Amino acid sequence: MNHEMWIALTVLVPGILICTGIIAALRFRQRKKTGFIDDMEGHEFEYFCAGLLKDNGFMEVEVTKGSGDYGIDILAEKEGVTYAIQCKCYADPVGVKAVQEAYAGRDYYDRMVGAVLTNQYFTAPAVDAAKKLKILLWDRGYLEDMMEGK
Repeated sequence: MNHEMWIALTVLVPGILICTGIIAALRFRQRKKTGFIDDMEGHEFEYFCAGLLKDNGFMEVEVTKGSGDYGIDILAEKEGVTYAIQCKCYADPVGVKAVQEAYAGRDYYDRMVGAVLTNQYFTAPAVDAAKKLKILLWDRGYLEDMMEGK
């Protein structure tokens, strides 16, 4: 290794490590700030999400009764668009079944838009199904943005 490469590495590597450390710390801080949602049970998460939707400009937000809801947990409206929302508070990525439930529930409740809102992320097959069925996928990042009022 020549002298110039050594100088470049001694300057670059610590900078990269510092940046990586900062990013990791920010992610940990954000996770710590929002980690409480991971401990919620299903119905509690639904009411939490309903409150977030209200705080973010949705109107006529209604949590469905639970059983016999055709997979839809929240009905809402924003700017003249009606939504049927499936909430999933999971420890693992959300799969195709939630997308199918949002699709069926959107039609059952005669809503314009179907969505799945989760504290996690989505599997690749769920993303593919959502594109095909025109279902919105609102993942943890979207949830955190709503919590920050973005």
